[in-house]
Amino acid sequence: MPVTDDAGLRDVLDAETIAVVGCSTTAGKAAHEIPAYLQRRGYEVIPVNPFADEILGETAYDSLGDVPDDADVDVVDVFRPSEEVSDIVDEVLARHESVGDADALWLQLGIRDDEAAARAEDAGLTVVQDKCMKVEHGRLL
Repeated sequence: MPVTDDAGLRDVLDAETIAVVGCSTTAGKAAHEIPAYLQRRGYEVIPVNPFADEILGETAYDSLGDVPDDADVDVVDVFRPSEEVSDIVDEVLARHESVGDADALWLQLGIRDDEAAARAEDAGLTVVQDKCMKVEHGRLL
């Protein structure tokens, strides 16, 4: 279901574990600073970046499919270009079906793919598009 209201955003932000696809090693980039902010606010952050071994003191994984099944991912937060979202949704859906977690997909500010989002929603995932998780967290919580 698409999330467009504050109550729905709060539900997604009630997560414990966030897999961050496109998490960056570069301080100052949004894809590094926002996961760091979330980590400081008590979320477990699982970085997904094929070019890093560790980010924010956590093991980084090459893909969502490499994240251990026992990680219990609540939200997949995406910091990749919109044209990559469809393939990422495929990975999220595969994890959702095989592991039974990854119930929410969050596409950061400026990232949108209505067709991929609809596929995720049709599979029962909650989807947020084109919103900053840090901004919404700060505003709502």
